[in-house]
Amino acid sequence: MNTAVLSSFDKYTTFSFGGKTLTFRTCNGLERYTKVLQWDDGYIEVMAKYKHKDEEIEEYIDLIPVLEGLYMDKEKFLAPIKEVKIEYA
Repeated sequence: MNTAVLSSFDKYTTFSFGGKTLTFRTCNGLERYTKVLQWDDGYIEVMAKYKHKDEEIEEYIDLIPVLEGLYMDKEKFLAPIKEVKIEYA
């Protein structure tokens, strides 16, 4: 109910919640996100695996500029989210 889903495909990251999916460009070398370290009202700290590295790298995703670029009400969209999980099909 209050859990958003983070994922990626090709050169894109997706963030889904409440029937809406935000899709935005990411690094070409990203293989996948592996662990959410922290969720802070639009700011996500995650571990990610890249094709050119053996070890995972800590990454930061700021959803605020994405939401603002889409003219979405960021407070209304983000307020109900209590956690973020990673999910791949």
